[in-house]
Amino acid sequence: MSNDSGITGHARGVVVTTVACLAGIAAALASAVYVGTTAAAAGSTTALVVLAAFIIVQFPVLKGLGVAVEEFGVKDNLYVAFMTFTLWFISYTILLVGSVSL
Repeated sequence: MSNDSGITGHARGVVVTTVACLAGIAAALASAVYVGTTAAAAGSTTALVVLAAFIIVQFPVLKGLGVAVEEFGVKDNLYVAFMTFTLWFISYTILLVGSVSL
């Protein structure tokens, strides 16, 4: 099954998952740079704003890569947000615990 862009269902899934995971890691690095990795930064809600921005920016990126985001349902949108959040949470936690300075 392929859509108008020529991306098959499997390739679509791989692209969406890869972009979501990379966006989560990039959001963690951006949070570490912008908010910091101190104990005070761990409680800042500004890092969540950075995460939300990375979630929102993914949809035009996916569209540019040929994924028909207008066909996304609730499940697809939640998947993108969840995968991005999960990778952000893991990566940012590692940066916070290690007190990594970027």
